[in-house]
Amino acid sequence: MSLLVVGSIAFDSIKTPQDEVHEILGGSAIYFSLAASLLTPVRLVGVVGSDFPLDQLHTLSGRGVDLSGVEVQEGKTFRWSGEYFGGLNHRETRWVELNVFERFQPKIPEAFRDSEFVFLANGAPLTQLGVLEQVRRPRFVMADTMDLWIHTQRPDLDQLLRRVDGLVVNDDEALLLTQTKSLLEAGKAIREMGPGRVVVKKGEHGGILFTQDRVVPLPAYPVHQVRDPTGAGDSFAGGLMGYLARAGNTDGASFKAALAMGTVLASFAVEDFGVRRLLEATPAEMESRYREYCSLLRID
Repeated sequence: MSLLVVGSIAFDSIKTPQDEVHEILGGSAIYFSLAASLLTPVRLVGVVGSDFPLDQLHTLSGRGVDLSGVEVQEGKTFRWSGEYFGGLNHRETRWVELNVFERFQPKIPEAFRDSEFVFLANGAPLTQLGVLEQVRRPRFVMADTMDLWIHTQRPDLDQLLRRVDGLVVNDDEALLLTQTKSLLEAGKAIREMGPGRVVVKKGEHGGILFTQDRVVPLPAYPVHQVRDPTGAGDSFAGGLMGYLARAGNTDGASFKAALAMGTVLASFAVEDFGVRRLLEATPAEMESRYREYCSLLRID
């Protein structure tokens, strides 16, 4: 079934204790699309500047990503730089240049407005709400957010939460959003704000799904060497939403399986800098790792 993502397209500069890269392809919509496209066709809405080499997007179109929702505006493309420390668990943003993304007001193409599954990647809540005004009766909408919007645009974020079916946040954001000290309390409190499904990401420790009647913890896939955690959360969301769209179902069993697939796609993303590993991954490799991961979770 149709899957729409609205989010950022960027150039990233990343430094880890082992290496450093500059101006590589990134952005939430790119990571999401590359992960989800291993499962289902993806419709992408985003913006790039006039400096963006459009041939960098050709690989996505070859992977079944419809780029007709990508706008080219005069100016520079969004840029972000971050540095990881120690065991790659701590990251600091070195600088951000929003450029054309700062004034981006998504225009959903008419052909995309019937999308049944919608992912609102991290962005201003008002922008995310604007997307919801342009799509027709989607079956399942999931959103991402961050501490900046919790601090600065809380009323708009509260309105958004009342209108989405799912929310994905990291553990610190969940505690900040709810002003609680326990993730179990936070998950329940966020559900009471509106979303029926809440996924709290815990980095290398996996994640927790909160539903009306269940709390489902899942560990991370064991990666032998993590080179760059950038984009892991967006890749996770891409795997999750891609699985749901392929299954055409959001029941409990499907959602749990989708979480497992999201965990697997995130494991590919962290094995190399930027989107390199996601570009190399094949559906067969993904399915093999998914079966292996599921076998690790099974207790006879």
